[in-house]
Amino acid sequence: MSNTVQIVPFSNAYSDAFRSLNEEWIRKYFKMEEMDRISLNHPREYIIDKGGYIGVALLNGEAVGVCALIPSDRDGFDFELAKMGVSPHTQGKGIGKLLGQHIIAKAKSLGAKRLYLESNRILLPALNLYRKLGFVEIVGASSPYERSDIQMELDLSKS
Repeated sequence: MSNTVQIVPFSNAYSDAFRSLNEEWIRKYFKMEEMDRISLNHPREYIIDKGGYIGVALLNGEAVGVCALIPSDRDGFDFELAKMGVSPHTQGKGIGKLLGQHIIAKAKSLGAKRLYLESNRILLPALNLYRKLGFVEIVGASSPYERSDIQMELDLSKS
């Protein structure tokens, strides 16, 4: 049995995985918010059709991780890295890092110069991953999410 992780573009076949992998961590640490329901229940309309992208990590054919690149309406940012979720059963295997690298490469291929993300300071493994990927904390950005207490950016022209 191989443990090869493959990252593929989102298709409707992964709608349930996209929703459940995100709902799992959101419900564990926070509560579902209206913006979660919109994006997780309508990923094609909310993300893909607007020029975004979702990567799905497959382990032995099973969707075990997801991450989205959402076109940003924030000044100076091309995309937001968002909705990254990895199955608790496969955490610690580097899947989040692979997804992050994949999403950053995708953003570059789309001509993006700067990425944005929002998180929460209690999500230490996620914040450590974002820092390893090159994101740095920024201040002064507002968020539609109650749980967001840290914002970060990645300048792709430097990486």
